Amino acid sequence: MSFRDRYGPWAIIAGASEGVGALYARAMAERGLHLVLLARRRETLEEVAEDIRTATGVHVRVLAVDLSRQDATTTIVTATEDLDVGMLMYCAGADPNFAHFLSEPLDTALAMVQRNCVTPMRLCHHFAPAMVERGRGALVVITSVAGLYGAPNMVTYSATKAFDLVMAEALWSELHGQGVDVLALVLGTTDTPALRRALAERGALDHPTATTPLAGAATPEEVVAEAIANLSNGPTWIVGDQLREFTRRLGLKTRGEAIGVLARHSGDAAGGQR
Repeated sequence: MSFRDRYGPWAIIAGASEGVGALYARAMAERGLHLVLLARRRETLEEVAEDIRTATGVHVRVLAVDLSRQDATTTIVTATEDLDVGMLMYCAGADPNFAHFLSEPLDTALAMVQRNCVTPMRLCHHFAPAMVERGRGALVVITSVAGLYGAPNMVTYSATKAFDLVMAEALWSELHGQGVDVLALVLGTTDTPALRRALAERGALDHPTATTPLAGAATPEEVVAEAIANLSNGPTWIVGDQLREFTRRLGLKTRGEAIGVLARHSGDAAGGQR
């Protein structure tokens, strides 16, 4: 079965305006899948969509939607009700604030819970049944090493990424025997525009558009390549040799010791922003 037959004909990419999401969308188009691109910024999405259409010739729909809104899923379902969706990739949910929990309004945390937990859960619940019925398809949920242990300045982010990780693993246990691939993709520090903006705002980077590679960071190209290579190797894939070794070493420690390690390193690179 070809990639398109296995995971097409349509793929929905949430968080597709830049970074890993935009590159994953391009990779799906290169494999013949038509796309629905989701993010808040319509103008940026349109630019990504036009580049992909020109390069690959696939159909691309753009839907500007705030995934932290309670009606986000309804908006997405209505806009895609005529499509045969074989791939859902949820890549939204970075935390640009990197601040103490008590220093931020509670509404900020609740919006992140909605965006990182409730919306992906609703989307999986909506799109997975048709995949099960066809006996093919994939759900890919981007999570973070921050979801493995708690760390300062990432209280809500860590908690939501832990939710994403366990949700995807549990979905894999239920669906992989029915032909649906489910993958929790665990990222560490990843060199994306979102991370560069966060570092520049905190004075850790001269300018967000600087071209110097970020030391120790995975590239979006590496993330996408490993995601595609391991779609059927769920439930969980940790991206990058360095991160796999880091998590292996953390796993040898007690949870308290591991949390202490993360606390000492919590200011380095915003905990795996995308």
